[in-house]
Amino acid sequence: MEMPGHILLTGATGYVGGRLLPLLVADGWRVRCLARQPEHLSPRVPAGVEVVPGDLLDAASLSAAMQGVEAAFYLVHSMGAKGDFETQDRQAAENFAAAARAAGVQRIIYLGGSGEDEPDLSAHLRSRHEVGERLRAHGVPVIEFRASIIIGSGSLSYEMIRALVERLPVMVMPRWVRVTAQPIAIGDVLAYLRAALSLKLDGSVMVEIGGPDQVSYGELMREYARQRGLRRWMIPVPLLTPRLSSLWLGLVTPLYARVGRKLVDSLRHPTVVRDDSAQRLFPITPIGVREAIARALRNEDSSFAQTRWSDALSAAMNAPRHWGGTRFGNRLVDSRSAHVAASPVKVFAAVERIGGAAGWHYANGLWTLRGWLDLLLGGVGMRRGRRDPERLRVGDTLDCWRVESIQPGQRLRLAAEMNLPGRAWLEFEVLPDGNGTRLRQTAMFDPLGLWGLAYWYGVWPLHQLVFAGMLRGLAQAAEKGLPNTTNSEMKDPTKRCHPIGRRLPALVGWMLLCFAAAAMGALFMPGEWYVTLKKPSWNPPGWIFGPVWTALYTMMALAAWLVWRQGGWDKQRKPLLLFLVQLALNALWTPLFFGWHRPGVAFAEIVLLWLAIAATIAVFRPVSRTAMLVLVPYLAWVSFAAALNFTLWRLNP
Repeated sequence: MEMPGHILLTGATGYVGGRLLPLLVADGWRVRCLARQPEHLSPRVPAGVEVVPGDLLDAASLSAAMQGVEAAFYLVHSMGAKGDFETQDRQAAENFAAAARAAGVQRIIYLGGSGEDEPDLSAHLRSRHEVGERLRAHGVPVIEFRASIIIGSGSLSYEMIRALVERLPVMVMPRWVRVTAQPIAIGDVLAYLRAALSLKLDGSVMVEIGGPDQVSYGELMREYARQRGLRRWMIPVPLLTPRLSSLWLGLVTPLYARVGRKLVDSLRHPTVVRDDSAQRLFPITPIGVREAIARALRNEDSSFAQTRWSDALSAAMNAPRHWGGTRFGNRLVDSRSAHVAASPVKVFAAVERIGGAAGWHYANGLWTLRGWLDLLLGGVGMRRGRRDPERLRVGDTLDCWRVESIQPGQRLRLAAEMNLPGRAWLEFEVLPDGNGTRLRQTAMFDPLGLWGLAYWYGVWPLHQLVFAGMLRGLAQAAEKGLPNTTNSEMKDPTKRCHPIGRRLPALVGWMLLCFAAAAMGALFMPGEWYVTLKKPSWNPPGWIFGPVWTALYTMMALAAWLVWRQGGWDKQRKPLLLFLVQLALNALWTPLFFGWHRPGVAFAEIVLLWLAIAATIAVFRPVSRTAMLVLVPYLAWVSFAAALNFTLWRLNP
């Protein structure tokens, strides 16, 4: 097909259409996008793309959009709509095909779903097939592609697989998880759609597309887990209705429940390629499942690395902050910005001097503590410092970070090299802002499984304190044009009140006291009795307890020390005594449970411990907000431990 007329694209805001649009523009086509709300789409399309108003359920609104169009892409569905989505899909296809015929459109390219036309076909697949029939009924040649699972970051099926594997160490596997499909990579789907514009047509054609592998959802989950380095247990169950499955998916995946139900209802049908029309008509060789998943992960890394958070988050700057930050795919993002009354050059100079002997602008004691914990776990700690006190280059070490990318005067991106249940980055962006500069600081985390999520949400309150303080410190350093340590003694809560000669011995003392309680617990090991207990499926692996409790006892000591520093025993007797009460209850639980084998009594005791920790946090808050926040992960872990204690008690009467 030649290029004099327009290409009409529907679904430009969707998963497939949004990726197809820039490719069509790059191929030289004149693209027109149909949108119900053009004002929302116009700022997001490439230069030269026309955006026109139109609603597929309003036939009168389509005539103008179809004028001068030679080929039209139909990439929409109503699966997420309320009410009868089949009726809406049917009406939309009728209106679109009629308008295309009236305007003299030469071809319609439609992406539908695979599956045989069986009497008991799911409503979703039945509607997808009927849409193809309705489009053909008005005489315009239609190229209908029928695809199975599309693999790519952002696709409905891929996101469902990812969420299940990342969040559930143990999964129940209904029968539909074992049904065969023939997945195809999003890149190959886009290649077929683009090639359809130049395909010679004698009439309508139906083409089944898929990759070379026929696999089940369960096998896809195992392959994704393998590539992410996750170990997952999958337990087959004989029956789980689509309704129950959709509710289950709604709890652990980003799917809307109504979309999930329609999707799961379709998964009971095999969706495999049954003819060779794709090979005969198109010179395209699709990639296999393993490479498709690997490419999806690589592409996500690439696009994530190129994201400008000043742009990506600008629309949400005035929205309320959510616990844990903002989710982008599998990654969690916590971003904040500040106006700095200094030039971009001075602000970036302050950013580039961060770390090493200059410190991190806020709570350097907490950064040091984090380094010690990392060393205990076999990591690099904070001892590496930096190569040059004022200049950075790609590949430089920076304490527990490494410089991943740097754009002088604009952007610095650090990759974490500490031991973490996932991957982490810290990024700084410097942008002109009126008479000053906008400094944006963004922490990013790619959690590895459930423990990665638990880590991120557990330390998030502490990150709010530390990263906000760091941003303020950087702004002050840039405004005063002084080294990074300017005012750090005043702003860092771990560097005031008692002189240095008393600070460090006191910290050591609190450490010894807390780990003495830990040592008492170590006298009572789980033993054969614990091994024989019935355990819930979510019982964590044994190796996790050592690192977690090491971190928690260290944080407990730090919290007590921070309160002690605000006047010592004379002024802080009540909160410190309450801290000692909860520490004694902490030490008592282990002999009750593992020593005397009394899970019921131990549960009653851990409830008292939980109350004591909550009370300690409450009395620490007016003394030291940092100390209060440091104890939050401890309370969260004890909450989990109490639930586990109760479950073990009930399973083993």
